[in-house]
Parts: sequence; structure tokens; C-alpha cells
Amino acid sequence: MEIRASDEDRERTVAALEQHAGAGRLTLDEFAERAQVAHGARTLAELAAVVGDLPSDNTGASAAASVAAEPSRELLVLFAVAAAALILLAVFFAVIRA
Repeated sequence: MEIRASDEDRERTVAALEQHAGAGRLTLDEFAERAQVAHGARTLAELAAVVGDLPSDNTGASAAASVAAEPSRELLVLFAVAAAALILLAVFFAVIRA
């Protein structure tokens, strides 16, 4: 299952590309092409492929490259909160009907 990329993930990847272009690792044409791919990326794997051949010694690049590797803790917390809300809602309806 592929994890969907957020706007923040795409922005972080483009920022990493900007830093690599500034360091001379990418030409302006390469940067523009990769930035366009990053903006159109739907999954974290697509974003990781955009910066996959660039070194990750740079903080922005390592953050963008590790996007696909790190589990989404925020998503886990969101699901836990949603599950708790559903349980509380079910208890509330059970008390009202009783």
C-alpha cells in the first residue's frame, strides 16, 4: 500500500531540490523538471524518487528523502482519536436509548 503525499511533503521536497540546485547539483532545467514532478506527485514513493539520486547530507534533502521511510505518526494519532470519538458516540447513543 502506497502512502499518499501531503502538500507539506511536496513543499519539503521542492525545498530540498532548491538547496541542491543552489549547491550546483542540479541545473535550472533539472530543477524545474523535478519540481514539476514533485508538485504532481501523489505518493511518498514518487517524492522519494525525485530526490533519490541526490546526497542526503543536506538537512532539507534528508528530510525529503526520508519522507517515504518514516511512518506517519500523525496519521496514527488521527486514527486513534477518530476511533475514540466513535466509541464515545456509540456509548452516548446507548445511554440515550436506555
